[in-house]
Amino acid sequence: MPNTDAAKARLEQQLAELKERQKRISLELAEPLNRDLSEQAVEMEDDESLEGQAALISREIASVNRALLRIGQGSYGECVRCGDRIAPKRLEARPEAALCFACASSEQ
Repeated sequence: MPNTDAAKARLEQQLAELKERQKRISLELAEPLNRDLSEQAVEMEDDESLEGQAALISREIASVNRALLRIGQGSYGECVRCGDRIAPKRLEARPEAALCFACASSEQ
């Protein structure tokens, strides 16, 4: 059985960090474009990259929130697909992991 108190603390810290990154990206994206057309092109490329990062962060936030929900429901550490236990080493490396190694491997 995984140490849910430690996992919860790590997940909550991870969630706070992700939300802070999301906030910084939102602020950067909200900045008006430069008047110089050549600078605008560079800024628009940067914005595309930031939007991609924002999408990844949103997915990570959702994953962490689902892990916190599983802790609350008492199912943390169980694979959401097959029901087997998720290896403690996997949870240590990725506390938000929802799949055991076998199910995660078959997904790729």
